Amino acid sequence: MTFRTVALATASFSAMIAVQAQAQNASAQTDNTQNDIIVTAQLREQDAIEVPITLTTLSSEELERFGLNELDKLSRFVPGFVVQNQSPNNPGFVMRGITSDSGTATAEPRVSVYQDGISISKSRGSYVELFDMERVEIAKGPQSTLYGRGALIGAVNLIQNKANPNKREGAASFSYGNYNAITSEAMVNLPIGEASAIRVAGRLRTRDGYTENLLGGEDFNSADTRAIRGAFHTETGGLTFDLIGNYQKDRPAGTAFKSIAFTPTDPVTGAVVGTRGRNSGAALSTGARFEDDKALGLNRKVWGVTGLAKWELNDRVALTSNTAYRKFNALEIFDADGISLPLLSAAEDARGKQFTQELRLSYSDGPINAFVGASYFYENGSQRTPSQFDERMALARFAGALHGGGLIPGRPATDPAPAAFFDNSAFTAALLQGVAGSYGYALDPVVANGIAANLKSSHLETATNASRTRAYDIFGDISIALSDQFEIGAGLRYTHDDKRTRYSSQSLNGRSILGGFLGAMGLASPQREQLLGGLAVPGAANIPPSLAYPVPIFGLAQQPTNNNGDVDEAELSSGGFSWRLTARYMPSDDSSIYATYSRGRRPELLSVRGPAVPFGDSIFAVLPAETVDSYEIGAKTAFANRTIFVDGAIFYYQYDNFQTVIQDGTQFITTNAGKASSYGFEGQVRWVPSDMFSLFATYGYNHGRFKTGVRDGNHFRLNPDHSAAIGAILSVPAGKGRFSFSPSLSVQSKIFFDDDNDRSDLQQPPAALVADNIVDELQSGYALLNARLGYEDADGQWRVEFFADNILNKKYIMDAGNTGDGIGMPTFIAGTPRLYGVSASFRFGGAR
Repeated sequence: MTFRTVALATASFSAMIAVQAQAQNASAQTDNTQNDIIVTAQLREQDAIEVPITLTTLSSEELERFGLNELDKLSRFVPGFVVQNQSPNNPGFVMRGITSDSGTATAEPRVSVYQDGISISKSRGSYVELFDMERVEIAKGPQSTLYGRGALIGAVNLIQNKANPNKREGAASFSYGNYNAITSEAMVNLPIGEASAIRVAGRLRTRDGYTENLLGGEDFNSADTRAIRGAFHTETGGLTFDLIGNYQKDRPAGTAFKSIAFTPTDPVTGAVVGTRGRNSGAALSTGARFEDDKALGLNRKVWGVTGLAKWELNDRVALTSNTAYRKFNALEIFDADGISLPLLSAAEDARGKQFTQELRLSYSDGPINAFVGASYFYENGSQRTPSQFDERMALARFAGALHGGGLIPGRPATDPAPAAFFDNSAFTAALLQGVAGSYGYALDPVVANGIAANLKSSHLETATNASRTRAYDIFGDISIALSDQFEIGAGLRYTHDDKRTRYSSQSLNGRSILGGFLGAMGLASPQREQLLGGLAVPGAANIPPSLAYPVPIFGLAQQPTNNNGDVDEAELSSGGFSWRLTARYMPSDDSSIYATYSRGRRPELLSVRGPAVPFGDSIFAVLPAETVDSYEIGAKTAFANRTIFVDGAIFYYQYDNFQTVIQDGTQFITTNAGKASSYGFEGQVRWVPSDMFSLFATYGYNHGRFKTGVRDGNHFRLNPDHSAAIGAILSVPAGKGRFSFSPSLSVQSKIFFDDDNDRSDLQQPPAALVADNIVDELQSGYALLNARLGYEDADGQWRVEFFADNILNKKYIMDAGNTGDGIGMPTFIAGTPRLYGVSASFRFGGAR
């Protein structure tokens, strides 16, 4: 740590201790409980001050007042938490610098996302709408003993409103904004008899894309989501039961994965139609007949059913059962090269289903609070990744001649040639000779012309990874108050996994001529000449391999498994412990100082990659469990008659077997990067002096770096060293109602989008097919200013509001690199521009 960092953290923490003393000696004795924050982070109801972990809670009112109806918006208000939303199918959850976003079926989450205590952490099914919410709790640090196997570094619990037998109520809202943005919501809650109720809520959210489609059609980066929830509640004696069903469908237009190295052009005429600006319009397309000519975009469905039961056996002991079934399927089609030419078209077809059953027996009596439990988790998922290449265009990209190689007079290297230009086999033959020359080989012109004539305008291949996991957990946690001011706690979880991983890959329309050519460059004579001669035979793409024609079925992005599509399989059985130890000192009823040590664990990973040669065996690898040792000291307090709440924490993490992704040709492979560490400080302030005004402020500093290997010293991806937010809610009486004003400002420092930090030395052949020598896959620091201004009646039954997000129209990017990096064509996704509009809402009913 630098002296500056230590001084900052120490000063901040010293301020927390000083605040504790103020709270202890405060003269005001009257309780002000209206501002209390009740949470369930430790699986029981507590005042947030009593919880010895760093915790941020956002109430339903805060979510509504600041327009936090999406997870990425919410994350800007939480120190140490980032949510990246490329699309609902491809989110990234980042907790204190650790990212959980992999879509492979074999991946294990690092950040647990929960919906009413049920894990929904699988990346492709975890991004859900925030509507009719009770609150959101974000817990930092290893939380495995509380939240389960995926909470290596933290957990997000989305707590939805349940059916309420004590209220007959309803609500509705509608908003309209620029880009034809429409959001409508409705909710109704109806008691049934004395102790039962049903509740139905839904949301419709649509918006035109904010990245112009320069080729016509729907603009990119749009929104099109429909979600509905039904809930049933009943209770009798000591038993309560909630049944909740969620369904969500997303159909947005394509994500604008845009190249900034190449100018947007018309693929037919080659005319320039836009600029290379990161936030300007994009000219994107897919190859003919790719995925049955489906348009760019996403078709995703997520649904699940949850049953929550709690049986209070007596006033000290309760038995809780959580049961859930969840399923998702999503097909996303995207232009991976970021230009209008159909060089590389890609898709992801992700599917999964999960079943969870947890039983927990809790005990609470005097100074002791404890629980023990067991759970079973089943998951079965797959990820199919088809891709289609125009081999002639891909060859031109590898040769640095996508603009025509100088054959089009005056055409700059940044402007791709028209698609028809690549029909010129003399041009592609010359490119073949040039590429061969870079390997020190003189390619015979006759052979070059024969291979050029066979290059395919649409080579199609696919790979599928699948995984089935059965996990069994036993866990327990206890806290003991040794005195009125001192409490200690401990938790332990053992997890056992049985995993089965499958993999298959296939060339769907014959061999890749370009893949065979590139493979030949790595051979010695005479095998090289024999293979090149075979690729030059007329119709070589579709001649079956035989003794007379011994040319394998080559792939380009990945080589096919045996028999061009056989499924390879491997299994893994493993287990391990995670734990936590806590100590808490309470100078007063409204303050506490705590220290924790915890071990987080991400289970062993059975990863897989395609064969090294055509019809070879898939390559399975067992990555050891990723572990983190966490040390944290924190303080929380409320003072000034519980109108001011302050908390802060210093933390240090040490990682072993840190898992990251590296590039190998066109494949991206999960590997063990060794050791990493992070340290930092997080603080939060909330001031609620009256019902007319409230203020909050947050700040987070996180220094996360790799410590070993070729990435030693690199920043963690998607991790700003500094982040901060400030916001207020002002309510002023006026006439028969009141005006409300809710401004907010969020700030973050520079972030890199990959763990390689876009370093040129890590992106050279053979690891990369094309060298990347430009450092541009990052986002410098920026701030976003939002505000909402409204008028409502005195009882809060109706409200009209004007809103604006990103008021200053800051231009930023949310991601860079992506699939195109595999062929030396990184792509960039623009962040959300200024959005504004008007909304109206009303509510009726109340306690019956």
